[in-house]
Amino acid sequence: MNHTASPVTPPSQQASPVESKAVAVEIYDQIYHLRGTDPAYIEQLARVVDAKMRAVSAHGNTVDSLRVAVLAALNICDELETLRQRYDALAGSLSLSQVTIRSRAGSLAGMLDEILDDRRVG
Repeated sequence: MNHTASPVTPPSQQASPVESKAVAVEIYDQIYHLRGTDPAYIEQLARVVDAKMRAVSAHGNTVDSLRVAVLAALNICDELETLRQRYDALAGSLSLSQVTIRSRAGSLAGMLDEILDDRRVG
């Protein structure tokens, strides 16, 4: 069975008007004809989805491809949410580090100004 889907464009190329190219991918024994600016990226995504669907199918008792697809989507979404939470935590600690560094730099600059003022006076 062949399917045609809407364009898939990698986030790094969404802003630039680049010509879409067609690519045929196989996901869970189905062929999908997709369009996007980067066929290799589309193929990579298809491999991830196919692998996730096969892993879900191997660990479950269902043969219903729609159910397998939904469970695979939930697994992918869980991975995405976990990575977002880790990113947010890292970005938050980075922001805190930047504030600490700026505060320390301000203190050191103030101390340096005092030393230089003392040398000018004395």
